[in-house]
Amino acid sequence: MAKRLALKIDVDTYRGTREGVPRLVEALQRHHAQATFFFSLGPDHTGRAIKRVFRPGFIGKVSRTSVVEHYGIKTLLYGTLLPGPDIGKKCADVMRMVKVAGFEVGIHCYDHIRWQDHVAEKDAKWTRHEMQLAVDRFTDIFGEAPKAHAAAGWQMNRHALRLTQQLGFNYSSDTRGTNPFIPMVNAEIVACPQLPTTLPTLDEIMNRDGITPENVARHLLKLTEDSPETGHVYTLHAELEGGKWLPIFEQLLQGWQAQGYELVSMKQYLQGIDVATLPRHEMVMREVDGRVGTLAVQG
Repeated sequence: MAKRLALKIDVDTYRGTREGVPRLVEALQRHHAQATFFFSLGPDHTGRAIKRVFRPGFIGKVSRTSVVEHYGIKTLLYGTLLPGPDIGKKCADVMRMVKVAGFEVGIHCYDHIRWQDHVAEKDAKWTRHEMQLAVDRFTDIFGEAPKAHAAAGWQMNRHALRLTQQLGFNYSSDTRGTNPFIPMVNAEIVACPQLPTTLPTLDEIMNRDGITPENVARHLLKLTEDSPETGHVYTLHAELEGGKWLPIFEQLLQGWQAQGYELVSMKQYLQGIDVATLPRHEMVMREVDGRVGTLAVQG
């Protein structure tokens, strides 16, 4: 089987949708690569992330990745001093353009900050409401129900995991891990395959342990020299790789193709997997190096 590396693009903000997404579409087309775009579909409340300043490790992370440079002052005020623009309403044309260009699209969330900061502690009613808002908005924009989900910030709870099955998704990519699996929560099987992110993201490794913008692509390419049987899933962000770090992303695209990888969408990646033989793993919440707090991880 050909080596496959799936590109998962998380789109978190209004600016990332309006500016970063078109740049990424053009770059992918230049390199004849496929990818899946997961959209935030409701209001951009990025400014409310300021509450995370009290979390251990948060200051270190934002200082390493130059948040103002990548996101812009305006974005960092949305939801506090400035009203948060409704991404789904203002950027529906951009989102539909992605699909027309031949790329797979899916749900990231409705309100990114609300999901990422609160879902871990919320109940079934709250979780269903948030996911249904995203499903309804996606359906309004694309004229069809979504078939894929990728949780904002890799944040999930047991109710959200169950909903990936109940809402009829073909797969979900809410976790970090090493290979595709059938998730379980408290030993309950959830019949929606998880396709976890297997590689570190740029913002997790940048400006740590001697890694710089000049050598970060080389570092990541070392990690993919040997491909596991099920390939890799790489998560990128429209605000980062679709902005200042676009040249780094193009280095990665060229490097992966030189290593013999077919760069595919998540849907194409799933098609190369025998779901019936996937192992079962618990979804657990655990720290991931370079991230703040705990994430949903393949147990």
